[in-house]
Amino acid sequence: MNAPADAPAVDAGRIGLVVLDMAGTTVADGGLVEQAFAAAARELGVEPDSADHAAKLEYVRATMGESKISVFRHLFGEERRAQQANVAFEKAYGTLVDGGRIAPVPGAREAIEELADDGRTVVLTTGFARVTQDAILDALGWRDLVGLTLCPADAGGRGRPYPDMVLAAFLRTGAADGVRDVAVAGDTAYDMLSGVRAGASVVAGVLTGAHGDAALREAGATHVLGSVAELPALLRGVG
Repeated sequence: MNAPADAPAVDAGRIGLVVLDMAGTTVADGGLVEQAFAAAARELGVEPDSADHAAKLEYVRATMGESKISVFRHLFGEERRAQQANVAFEKAYGTLVDGGRIAPVPGAREAIEELADDGRTVVLTTGFARVTQDAILDALGWRDLVGLTLCPADAGGRGRPYPDMVLAAFLRTGAADGVRDVAVAGDTAYDMLSGVRAGASVVAGVLTGAHGDAALREAGATHVLGSVAELPALLRGVG
């Protein structure tokens, strides 16, 4: 469990709400985002193996964690084409999910259950559309694992790096007295920015997904963990 020297001490008793990212943090999807993007790019006429394709894929990698429609608006400009790309992406990702291509990050379900046993409310968030989020939850058998799951549309349409989903979780659950009593965990720089901007006192990066230690810390991580399995212990003030 890795924290910078100036990381704030964790007051375990205060954290009432834990907001967790899905893909890369609690869910291992084996690079399905890139595969689904390739399918969407083909549908919009982007030549495979071209310089254009490579540049767009690099942007997708750099913005992991951001709302996917926002990514496609940047890549394709015109709203009609962005929406077309997003629909193609979600369809391709959903097909891959239905094909059994995802699994929980080892220890993730157990960590969520531990957090709940410790009296903390857990909310799962994603940059995907609701239909894709639901497909993931169904594939994992996680429909009843937590009381609330959020996608960008549930928070006014703005996904990460905006703080909206974290703040929506705070407002909807009533599980924390203030934003400082919230913990956020994710695998991307955008997850970290979202937590910092929401005012969470614990913004934990995990090394099971898109971004490494340096990128997570640069974006404001208060702690960097090997995986979400370490989060319950961190919030108990252990280690």
